[in-house]
Amino acid sequence: MNSTAFAASAQRSPHSVNGGPGVRVGDRDREKVVTRLGQAFTQGYLSVSEYETRLDQALHAQTARALNQLLGDLPVGRIAQRDPRRRAARVAAARRGAWIHFAAYVAASLLMIGIWLTVAVTAGAWYFWPVWPILGWGIGVISHVIPVHSWARHGLASVWAGGR
Repeated sequence: MNSTAFAASAQRSPHSVNGGPGVRVGDRDREKVVTRLGQAFTQGYLSVSEYETRLDQALHAQTARALNQLLGDLPVGRIAQRDPRRRAARVAAARRGAWIHFAAYVAASLLMIGIWLTVAVTAGAWYFWPVWPILGWGIGVISHVIPVHSWARHGLASVWAGGR
């Protein structure tokens, strides 16, 4: 790779269309730009007429340069972060993680109770020792589930995104 090609690829935005400026684009590239334009429109960055104009230009664009120019004056990174689908995916992943944590807790608790019951019946040791790991892990599960639930319910994204 020569130095000019390397410099051009280093300057390219992570949200720009792949390939050099004169490279022809396909339907998938156009669809990505159309999606970003739709997000910009719904978030108030484009007026109706400007959106329609850019949409028409995106659907008829032949090169990466033409598509990149359509997004050039938009804060594409911010638009992508505020996408409702992205938030929904993050909420779903957080809920899935909480459910996995809860399921592991229940399975381990049942296993410990089963071990305790087996030892108690066979050896006569009736001290209920599983209470301590069950309580400790239960505190961990509760401290995981409550923030996930409140974040999903109230949209407290800053709690999970580290204040971003």
